[in-house]
Amino acid sequence: MTLDDLRVFVAVCRAGSLSAVARDLGRTQSAVSQHVRRLEKETGVALVERQPRGVVPTQAGRILQAAAAEGISGLDLAVRRLRELLDGHSGYVRVATGATTVRHFMSDAVVTFRRRHPRVNLEFQTVSSGRGSFDALADGTLDLAWITLGPPVRGIEQRAVVELPWVLAVPADDPLAGRDRLDAAELSGVRLIRLPPNSTSAAHLDAACAESGVTFSHDTSVADWDTALLLAELGAGRAVVPAVPGLPVPGRGALRLVPLPGLRPLPVGWAVRRWDALSPPARAFADTVAERHHPSHGTGPAPVTWPG
Repeated sequence: MTLDDLRVFVAVCRAGSLSAVARDLGRTQSAVSQHVRRLEKETGVALVERQPRGVVPTQAGRILQAAAAEGISGLDLAVRRLRELLDGHSGYVRVATGATTVRHFMSDAVVTFRRRHPRVNLEFQTVSSGRGSFDALADGTLDLAWITLGPPVRGIEQRAVVELPWVLAVPADDPLAGRDRLDAAELSGVRLIRLPPNSTSAAHLDAACAESGVTFSHDTSVADWDTALLLAELGAGRAVVPAVPGLPVPGRGALRLVPLPGLRPLPVGWAVRRWDALSPPARAFADTVAERHHPSHGTGPAPVTWPG
């Protein structure tokens, strides 16, 4: 039984597919299968069950998966800390982001962090879901994940950095474009561009609307907030989106943003496996991002305020 065997086995359990892991690792499916067979021979029990559309861990496999993921994460952390002892202020910070996260939330922080820590490498990985980020944090593949905060997740610590108010995005010639604010109830029944389905932000918006007794209709679905804004600007629909940093001032330009102050803001921020286990560079980067959104970091999540 080798560490590589265990890494591959954990990856197979999470992906549910030998071929998918083989592609990700640049190996043959036979080589991946050999790692699993070696573990099964060593433990004397079946660890995965082959099915028509992939594999699933057996009860024994789930036991080994949980233990292996925990052990691998601890070993990876120890190795990183040993490297930091040797390298001083150098090292790696591996961050999970959404498609538009760096642009809206981290661009200034990246510049500041690079100036303060020139020998630290920043690695950004686009992760399509919160669940994928949590899995990567749990197995030590990532240090930090920028997420829309949601319900508690076992083994993951979440920390809000900024609260995003909701706005209605419409083109300049829309009848609602001239309003300086809207009550959410005024949009009841209006057809909107839907936020990414099954996303935490969409669930949060649905909950905030339910609190206000508002129901939206949808006829278009998008994969990210920026796409919803672009379609609204082009006149392809209206969109209720969070007011991410860097958006134009309401009431100006081809894209008009009308505040919806009655809806509960959307909290976004960091997810980590354990704050006290973060490497010094990772903690420094997390703090740098927080500083850019809240100069008095530590007093709670900051609300977004409009420029001008």
